[in-house]
Amino acid sequence: MSVSTAAPPARPAGRRSPAAPRAAGLVALTVLLAAACLASLCVGAESVSPATVWSALWRPDGGDTALIVGLRVPRMLLGLLCGLALGLAGALMQGLTRNPLADPGLLGVDSGAAAAIVLAIAVLGVSTPGGYVWFAVAGAAAASVLVYLLGSAGRAATPERTVLAGAAVSAVLRAVVLAVLVLDAETFDAFRSWDVGSLAGRDAAVLADTAPLMLAGAVLALSLTRPLNVLALGDDTGRALGARLTRVRIGGIVAITLLCGAATAAVGPIGFVGLVVPHAARLLVGADQRWVLPYAALLAPVLLLLADVVGRLALYPSELQVGLVTAFLGAPVFIALCRRRRIGSL
Repeated sequence: MSVSTAAPPARPAGRRSPAAPRAAGLVALTVLLAAACLASLCVGAESVSPATVWSALWRPDGGDTALIVGLRVPRMLLGLLCGLALGLAGALMQGLTRNPLADPGLLGVDSGAAAAIVLAIAVLGVSTPGGYVWFAVAGAAAASVLVYLLGSAGRAATPERTVLAGAAVSAVLRAVVLAVLVLDAETFDAFRSWDVGSLAGRDAAVLADTAPLMLAGAVLALSLTRPLNVLALGDDTGRALGARLTRVRIGGIVAITLLCGAATAAVGPIGFVGLVVPHAARLLVGADQRWVLPYAALLAPVLLLLADVVGRLALYPSELQVGLVTAFLGAPVFIALCRRRRIGSL
């Protein structure tokens, strides 16, 4: 007696796996990101052709054009890395808290960085972007830890308690910042150039200090995509499926601190990128965090670099800081997303 095993039904000819169009989208976004990087190198008060940029990068002659391109390279790389960091931090924040209106400032990261920088300027006399970096990262880390401790005091941390703790800590830290700025005019003058959010005026030293932190945070964030999908089902279901919720939340907070803390330290607080980009990513690929985070990591630097290019041209020959441009661009985009698709819980 022979036992026959039925073969699984073949996929209809021409029908692609659901992952195929999403992977194709990643390729398309990578091409778009390369174009945005090229535009960042070519466009400005002194426009440079792509061929001249290529020659200046690989065969610098020491002329004015090579100098211009050399100054734009760290700016472009900072826009690339900080955009990636803010996009990932925003997507991770929204997935971690299951709050579709969450952004990286929700855990007090921005406020912690700002408070640390204000105190560094007022007390220690720090006056350069390179000097701000480690104070900002330390302030962001301290604020994130404080928020987590307050949100989990006496019990397990939940999205609701974490959000409330973040709002309270942010309010207190912003009050500290405002108090110092009102009392010290010199600190206000030094702080406002950082607080507006800008890619200009940052050199390779700032990039070298913050890039390892942002890359480490990106690796950690991408490693949490599967647990975030389980977390989206709710705490009880997540525990039943074997997810270690406390470990996931701690890992998420560490990743957000590294990503947003380093990016904020490097270029200042830049709004709307971490809020809008995850919604755009979910509009393209759905709620699966395995795709949302990679899409956000590519969409956000495209937005930031193009916003920087717009800022260079908007007030030619002067420049408009990228933090202001993202606010102008991000607000209507976010309104359009809200109108097109109802925002619900994640």
